[in-house]
Amino acid sequence: MRKQTILNISAVVFIILNSCASEQEKMESRMKKFISEFEKVSIPLYREAGITSWNANISGSDEDLAISEKASFEYTKLFTDAAAFKELKEIKESGAVKDPLLARQLDLLYDAYLGNQVDTALISQRLRMETEINKKYLNFRAKVNGKELSDNQVEDVLRNSKNSDELRTAWEAHKMIGPEVEKEIIALVKHRNLIATKLGFGNYHEMSLKLSGQDPAEVTAILDELDNLTRDNFASLKNDIDTYFSKQYRIKTSELRPWHYQNRYFQEAPEIYPVDFDKYYASQDPVKLAATFYDGIGLNVDAILAKSDLYEKPGKNQHAFCTDIDREGDVRTLDNIRPDSYWMNTILHELGHGVYSYYNDRSLPFTLRDAAHTFTTEAIANFFGRLAKDPGWMQKMGIISREEAEKISDNAGKSLRLEMLVFSRWVQVMYRFEKSMYENPDQDLNKLWWDLAEKYQMLTRPEGRNMPDWATKIHVALYPCYYHNYLLGELLASQLYGYIEANITKNLSLVGEKAAGEYLKEKIFLPGARYYWNEMIEKATGEKLTAKYYARQFVE
Repeated sequence: MRKQTILNISAVVFIILNSCASEQEKMESRMKKFISEFEKVSIPLYREAGITSWNANISGSDEDLAISEKASFEYTKLFTDAAAFKELKEIKESGAVKDPLLARQLDLLYDAYLGNQVDTALISQRLRMETEINKKYLNFRAKVNGKELSDNQVEDVLRNSKNSDELRTAWEAHKMIGPEVEKEIIALVKHRNLIATKLGFGNYHEMSLKLSGQDPAEVTAILDELDNLTRDNFASLKNDIDTYFSKQYRIKTSELRPWHYQNRYFQEAPEIYPVDFDKYYASQDPVKLAATFYDGIGLNVDAILAKSDLYEKPGKNQHAFCTDIDREGDVRTLDNIRPDSYWMNTILHELGHGVYSYYNDRSLPFTLRDAAHTFTTEAIANFFGRLAKDPGWMQKMGIISREEAEKISDNAGKSLRLEMLVFSRWVQVMYRFEKSMYENPDQDLNKLWWDLAEKYQMLTRPEGRNMPDWATKIHVALYPCYYHNYLLGELLASQLYGYIEANITKNLSLVGEKAAGEYLKEKIFLPGARYYWNEMIEKATGEKLTAKYYARQFVE
């Protein structure tokens, strides 16, 4: 009897295990079929969206913008397929997909489809609204004394003029894009919120973070932690800044206003330490320097630069970005290069994005040939961008002598620290503004913007000003709910810096350090999106994302 019972139990266990195995095989087979059909359609659409967007950003023409809008819509429309989402939902809810690569693709594709399970007319309308706003940003030029100034030229005035009236005129001229796009941006915010609520989210900001694999409460907590870490140090540095500029402009510190801080948003560190980095690059070619450096660490960028658009031209996007057209090696960067430290940083930064994409593992499925998260590619870009003001790097790249490197080392370190803290406080403004804007787009956004600038950047708002200055920042309109990723990227950049110093090389200029390039390629680039972002970070550095290395570098 006992033997029979054991046999019966064994039979039941066998049936259960066999059933589980059958369910796993069934669901994984369905997932493989889904991916195969998805890639046949999605890859050509992805490429078309990428190349038409590139063309539109180069020319700024109505024709190219319209073509790009259509291609973007066709690609986005793919993810509105209700039947496809239903299939993904059934597979996901079964819990039977155990293969790691299939499970990861399932998670990513599920979120991509979920974010678009609304009427295609709403998606089309959103894209059309974004295109019209983008057109205005692309074609806007500040008008000063009857002359049109590009963003670069406005920045030149703000960096170099010592005349308060001239500074204010240039700053205010740049802000005139605000009234042109304000109402359209608010309408777009409400439209994005409509889409988000139809999908069961509280608002678009919440949806954006959650569908990118981030918990909004966790992100806010990290920024609260950084606020606490940086507030006192920043207040001390801000006092130094104000003292410096009050002497430079011959006004009281109480009379300093946002146009006195050398850039349009006080998002970059003003040059208060006696190191004129621009003069070191005035006779240099930033593109050649960057190409030489990357080649020296085993990450050649010639193929990227060959397809890039690097210099200013009429109608072209005045900003900078890097794009992966096909996840097969067609990686490009758009820049507006000048021989100065800003654009040296920028080309190193954008090529950081570029090598992350270019050196992906092309044996991975198409969906996983991407960064673990958008902020992990920002981390690599920031990691390399910082080198532009590193005296050790500048010396080893032949830009300055050893004596000059030693001479400016202390002030260069102070300059980088100031840069990091100024940027950290600026991100606080952007993140909290967008979060609040999407929670209530009908509030007084002009007031909200300056309330946050006063709290986190410690700026004094211009008296009586009631203008949509928030709308002058293109990211608010066209790259929404993203800015915090730049700061998370800085945290990870410091974490990678700490790991490389402890385990790979003490030569933190990295010039010629192929082992460092190989480490980044093996541990960051090749895994792609194979792992959840914090799992990838832990595998690469031995720890999950932490602020302690950032604090060690710039606060402690």
